[in-house]
Amino acid sequence: MMYQKNQIIELNITSLTSDGDGVGRAGEMVFFVPNTAVGDTIRAKVLKVKKNVGFARVEEIITPSPDRIVTDCPVSFSCGGCVYRHISYEAECRAKRQKVIDAVTRIGKLDAQLVHDIIPSKNIDGYRNKAMIPVGLNRNGEVVMGYYARHSHHIMHCLCCQLSPPIFNDIIEDVYAFLRHRPSLVYTPQNRRGIRHIYLRYAETTGDVMFCVVAGSRHFDDDASLFYSLTEKYKQIKSIILNVNAEDTNVILGKRSYTVHGDGFITDTLCGLRFEIAPEAFYQINRTQAESLYAKAKEYAGLSGKETLIDLYCGAGTIGLSMADQCSELIGVEIIPEAIENAKRNASHNGVRNARFICGDASQAAEELRKKGIRPDVVVVDPPRKGLTPELIDTIVRMSPDRVVYVSCDPATMARDLQLFTEQNYSVKEITPVDMFPRTSHIETVVLMSQDGSR
Repeated sequence: MMYQKNQIIELNITSLTSDGDGVGRAGEMVFFVPNTAVGDTIRAKVLKVKKNVGFARVEEIITPSPDRIVTDCPVSFSCGGCVYRHISYEAECRAKRQKVIDAVTRIGKLDAQLVHDIIPSKNIDGYRNKAMIPVGLNRNGEVVMGYYARHSHHIMHCLCCQLSPPIFNDIIEDVYAFLRHRPSLVYTPQNRRGIRHIYLRYAETTGDVMFCVVAGSRHFDDDASLFYSLTEKYKQIKSIILNVNAEDTNVILGKRSYTVHGDGFITDTLCGLRFEIAPEAFYQINRTQAESLYAKAKEYAGLSGKETLIDLYCGAGTIGLSMADQCSELIGVEIIPEAIENAKRNASHNGVRNARFICGDASQAAEELRKKGIRPDVVVVDPPRKGLTPELIDTIVRMSPDRVVYVSCDPATMARDLQLFTEQNYSVKEITPVDMFPRTSHIETVVLMSQDGSR
């Protein structure tokens, strides 16, 4: 049967995609429908039809799934953040574990039994210690702030996010109240001066807040008035940063940052260590759950105090430094100069003397270390979403570490990389999903690999 745009069809949702959309069949056609749950029977409107797949939206829920719950956010069905807010957290964890299983079995050709139960987040809401809030003007020239709609750069006006700590929402409301009658302070492609984003960071253990304005120029009207009003009201704001970005780009932060108030960083504690958080520094968004992630990575590393540990894509050094007390030497590698300087300061502040950090591309730095005769016992990798390059995998294999601990934010690229390792004398021993981002489709995973014949 041929299906047409705007046609109303009935579907039973039988599974979820890796992005959280429901999957239902109508004859030979597979339809993807967001905001649905496994077990839903729905009436849906066809939006788009391709050869064997179609896309639809919910018009009516005929029979709700047992997993379905009432959402507590007015924009959850259109926001690009939460995709699982309409199902129970238990159902969300099952879906995320299945996402990992699907990737490692279909792409990595591995046994599903390697995948352990997911480590659920202790906090489902209020866990985000970082938020980027776009600022713009609507068609009527009115100031809008909030979050991007799903699969778009359209700003949905929303001043409160359940995933953020309450102080973020309070600050955002006050910034909006300030800007509401000052639309000239908002960046446009024509003026190229005003505010583009509000960027907030939060240190959970100290309560410190960083307030960062991303603007098209270093100065904009009433900037001092805005900054003064915020620091007067919120004593938790320990640092105010002005970041300049006048480029026509989707990259949020520009290359120049100026400290307006405070030291230019805030301080948090993670795994018993003190870390400085600068605007550009990588720091896990869910601090409490990051401790669970790092504990699992440390367990998989199997350190006794005698090992040489290489931490590739080390960022500000958080993972490696959390293991430094259990290894002989720590070598961290990161391509971002500011992150390396941050890692060095973090090591110094915490009295870590067996660590050194190298600024450079992971593949090139690893190859140089190999040529110098460095033979690590353990290699930890925490790559960006695109995963590892084949060249880096080859270099790691030639270094011949006893164990490789792979921390991943993308199950698909991770599974691809695991298959390359298994083709070169390494076996995947254990895989543990860790839910760092409740209510979103994202999932972190920690993997233990070892040389064939060893642990």
